[in-house]
Amino acid sequence: MALNIFSNPMNSFVIFLLMLLSYSLPNEVLGRSATLPKSDVELIEFALNLEYLEADYFLNGALGHGLDVVAPNLTGGGPPPIGARIAHLGPLVRDVILQFGLQEVGHLRAIKSTVRGFPRPLLNISSETFGQIIDNAFAFDPYANDINYLIATYVIPYVGLNGYVGANPLLQSVTAKKLVAGLLAAESGQDAVVRAMLYERRYEIVIPYGVTVAEFTDRISALRNKLGRDGLKDEGLVVPKELGAEGKVTGNILSLNKDSLGYPRTPPEILRIVYATGNESVPGGFYPKGANGTIARSYLEH
Repeated sequence: MALNIFSNPMNSFVIFLLMLLSYSLPNEVLGRSATLPKSDVELIEFALNLEYLEADYFLNGALGHGLDVVAPNLTGGGPPPIGARIAHLGPLVRDVILQFGLQEVGHLRAIKSTVRGFPRPLLNISSETFGQIIDNAFAFDPYANDINYLIATYVIPYVGLNGYVGANPLLQSVTAKKLVAGLLAAESGQDAVVRAMLYERRYEIVIPYGVTVAEFTDRISALRNKLGRDGLKDEGLVVPKELGAEGKVTGNILSLNKDSLGYPRTPPEILRIVYATGNESVPGGFYPKGANGTIARSYLEH
């Protein structure tokens, strides 16, 4: 004899509640992220540009090959990066950078599991690009040794961190907020590790440039502020005391505002920095043909 689950009043009540929830919960809570608001999708997809950059920079620096070997399914068929090569790193730094690279693979997978995304844009991670970003006066080789690679790495995760801080208040859906919170946590951690490793060597002279590590970070931060064109949102490892935590210290292990909170940046600000042109409509720098996605391409159309 067949069992009638509706014969028990309690069973009927439970089934009624489940049916009610299935109608009342938003699709995103039920795992169908296709219903994300358009603005959430565009902001998350914008972040893909920086995640592609970090993945290929870190993987190539540690292994001598990038996404095309480690996770070719995540490239979307985009072109291989220009100037990518293995860095001359010691065991500790290579270990840290490899971890960063594999973390970026996870970030790409998480983003592409939430939104459709787009193919990897053309990236330029050559020595010439880093020299342009860091200081036009230096023929800077980021792949030469540990300290050069860490200084070059100082350029990248922090910009992604700023983008996630800026995007978070604009997100509408639970799914998008959860994803961005997780990505922000990882990018903040990477930036903190790099800054801590550099802070330990802040007064070391970088050969052959005759400039300390701290001075290098100051120049990079000053350039990013200049390119971003929205005031002070970036600080080096050593700052005037009034800019340190609670106005009491000159050491600046993390770049934070007067309340020790992360600085936000908008997509146009980020594009101005990573293009190294100070103009979100003029590609260059790490993205010689521009970044991908609705937000980035909308500025190129101008």
